[in-house]
Amino acid sequence: METREHVVAPKKPILTPKAIIHQNFGNKACYVVEEVKEVHQTECPGLNIPQMGPCLYRCTLQLPELSVISGIFKKKKDAEQSAAEIAIEKLGICPETIDPTPQEAQESLVARIAYIFSEKFLICDHPLSGHIRATLWREGDLCGLVPLSVIAVYDAKIFSLCRCINPEVESDPFLVISYIMRATANLYQFLATSERHLWIRRQSPYPQDIIESLMKEDDGSQECIQVAAIRIPSSVEQSIEDLTLHISLKEYYLDIIANELGFQDAANILISRSLGKASSETRLFFAAPKSYLLDLYSNFPNGKETLYFKGSLNARASYFAGQNIIGDAILATIGYTRKSRDLFYEDVTVRLYYRMLLGKTPGGIYKLSREAILASELPSKFTTRANWRGSLPRDILCMFCRQHRLSEPLFSITCHPFNTLSGLSGLSGSCLKVAESCGNVIESVNGVSVTTPKSSDSELFKCEIKLFSRRGDLILQCSPKDCYKKQNDAIQNASLKLLSWLNKCFKSMIVPFEQLCQTADNFNIQIYYENIFTDIFVGQSTHNGQLDAIQCNKLVESIYRNSSCDMLGNIVNSLKIEGPYSGVCPCNGSLPCIRYSVSLAVEGENVKEVIEVCDEFEFEVGLGAVVFYIEEVVTQMSVGQYAHFTTNLLTSDLIFASADDSVKMPSLLSSNCCLEYEISLIKVTEPPEERMEQALFSPPLSKQRVEFAVQQILESHASTLIDFGCGSGSLLEALLNYPTSLEKMAGVDISQKGLSRAAKILNSKLVTNSDAGGQWTSIKSVILYEGSITNFGSQLHGFDIGTCLEVIEHMDEDQACLFGDVALSSFRPRILIVSTPNFEYNVVLQRSNPPSQEQEESDEKTLLQSCKFRNHDHKFEWTREQFRQWACDLAARHNYKVHFSGVGGSADVEPGFASQIAVFKRDWKLEDDVLKHADEHHYNVIWEWNRKIE
Repeated sequence: METREHVVAPKKPILTPKAIIHQNFGNKACYVVEEVKEVHQTECPGLNIPQMGPCLYRCTLQLPELSVISGIFKKKKDAEQSAAEIAIEKLGICPETIDPTPQEAQESLVARIAYIFSEKFLICDHPLSGHIRATLWREGDLCGLVPLSVIAVYDAKIFSLCRCINPEVESDPFLVISYIMRATANLYQFLATSERHLWIRRQSPYPQDIIESLMKEDDGSQECIQVAAIRIPSSVEQSIEDLTLHISLKEYYLDIIANELGFQDAANILISRSLGKASSETRLFFAAPKSYLLDLYSNFPNGKETLYFKGSLNARASYFAGQNIIGDAILATIGYTRKSRDLFYEDVTVRLYYRMLLGKTPGGIYKLSREAILASELPSKFTTRANWRGSLPRDILCMFCRQHRLSEPLFSITCHPFNTLSGLSGLSGSCLKVAESCGNVIESVNGVSVTTPKSSDSELFKCEIKLFSRRGDLILQCSPKDCYKKQNDAIQNASLKLLSWLNKCFKSMIVPFEQLCQTADNFNIQIYYENIFTDIFVGQSTHNGQLDAIQCNKLVESIYRNSSCDMLGNIVNSLKIEGPYSGVCPCNGSLPCIRYSVSLAVEGENVKEVIEVCDEFEFEVGLGAVVFYIEEVVTQMSVGQYAHFTTNLLTSDLIFASADDSVKMPSLLSSNCCLEYEISLIKVTEPPEERMEQALFSPPLSKQRVEFAVQQILESHASTLIDFGCGSGSLLEALLNYPTSLEKMAGVDISQKGLSRAAKILNSKLVTNSDAGGQWTSIKSVILYEGSITNFGSQLHGFDIGTCLEVIEHMDEDQACLFGDVALSSFRPRILIVSTPNFEYNVVLQRSNPPSQEQEESDEKTLLQSCKFRNHDHKFEWTREQFRQWACDLAARHNYKVHFSGVGGSADVEPGFASQIAVFKRDWKLEDDVLKHADEHHYNVIWEWNRKIE
């Protein structure tokens, strides 16, 4: 039988050091942060480029009793917290981080209730004080009666103490009321309670002078306000209803809500936890069942307190609140806050109700963050931070956990030395599958703050995520096997993987737990506590499919959301694309920006209601970041064109969440209606060249080019290599992963930034290798030069093999031709490998399909004219014929032989290789007089490494 480890999340400190200092000194604590200028110690010995160190900060904390100075940190807030921590230690302040015992909590609870009904608390700015003051306006016997549910809900300290007495309070917050009543029994001389109603009042009234002072503050407030709310019937067969609360500021608003629920006053009204953000005053109000009152006044077995609600469970309201709610409920945003003594309120509409429902799912949270409910979808992959739109996956996951009363996610980062994972030369921030290897794991308790060891350019990162219940039970663990060069990419992709599984479960509605576990395995997810997720998914299903008794004639099925492109004709109707064809079209990895509107239209009638409009909506093609049929239409358009189409796929919950006017929606949805889209393509941002290539090639073209060069090295038995235009040293670094005959490698480039990065990467890898016993024993020397590859320098002369991979297209065409002449006439390597993009292959990479019949009949030149260069920095891109002509002429001028090859694609299948390669070879020996050159250029040595001789 499989055993599963039970892990308990570490308890977070109650207060940060700064918060503790604020508690003790308030505004008397003064933090002064200064930037520290330090000489940056380079991680790369011998690098001849001045290095700019990161911004560092130091904080001075000035207190009445002493002044302390923090250490040096990269972040200002870390310096401030450090200074506060030092001050706490010097002052001997002992922060309270241990929860009180149940007995201590019971004693504190009695004291807290006594304080709540004191004159001092009455006049302070606290949400609960606002309620107590409001009850003083009540007439007759109701004056001064404070509902127990108000005390249980609006004072966080009360709830915290009750949780210490019984942890079950976390899952059943109404237990708090029973503990308040028990504590109040110890204050019988000061407070009075009722055996039939849930209220508390003082035995003696508040002093008259305080009452009169409060009356003067509120004098003249006879205004009547109207607050929009929602009634949620307990029966799912009944639809939710709009409701207007008419409240006089001289009345207690809970009495008005009680009247709407069929009661005379608020004594037996229960209040849910706040919904949404912690600071929100959006809550559910409902009547306490009689069975609840009976249980409340019965004697519970010690330590076994449980309240049983008997009645009609309100499944929809219970799902929102995360706790059982019986009977009809009212959803309203109203209450008192710390910011003002005035009653705070906001309207709750049907639209807000459905947006709150949408915000309980990962995909819904993303849609709301984009404000594009009918267009956006949660992307399938996190590529780069620059290309992501909307809330980040990690933030969405944290929001999801808060919505479902889970603890903050726990992120664990594993660091893997790059050199221990062979064959990863193509890695550039994208995901690669690798074998497991040992690394250092650093866990952070705070869900949004991840601590890792100091990283270098030669490290890869994995991220594991654990989800805990509020009680500390491990309920789920996601352990992706993918590695990333950037720590943030590992965190975001792991978060997205978990979110994708959760989203899939929500779309699948109710599934057996065994099937749930099976789908989890495909996502590297292990479930430990099935009841929690079963409750979450079942709760969502009480809304999905019922659609609040609205008979919608066509509903979207979850399968449609993952439909293939060949279904487009069955889903999109009357597609029209108008406007002149500009030739600028979206392709895989590009970022099209569209303007769109969505309307609900009745077919055959001139009835149309606009439900969503967006002036600028940008998304990345190929990641499922938009509704699939919108992407299929947009990729057929060019910039400046306009598209119009309809679809019969309707989701009423999304429509209600989008539409401002919910009154018209039921009648429209019950008709023969459709969604009508109008889309304009505003602009297209081109994808990076590497991203386009990765979409089609595995392994990536960059790795295939390295493997081609390695093969040439092995066949030629070359001992020296020069990389022209080495950039950040990706080729030189990659060559260290392969056993070759090379003893000396050199690189040359004009970019100091690129050379600096190359030096750090190569140094880290070579030093690590040397410390490990010399895995690549053939390499004895590596050197990096700064300078232009179109200038001759004797330092670059006479290498066995030269490489110039994907470089010449970044130069002006005449400069590229000049490089060829200089390389073969002056540098004269025995073998020169030159690769450059095949422009003809861009048709495949960019999916540049002709949008009209006339263009379908056009010749190949017209088709190529619709293509763009693969990179905005490319000055030119040659066809196969142009490249072959240049290489043959160059070889003939300098007595070299040349043959052609390539990677990506095939020479025998149109349009040839994606990356075309020319290999120049000389079969004659060099002469010494060739080194005498009138315009010789001296290259600066940027960095040099030589193997230590034992």
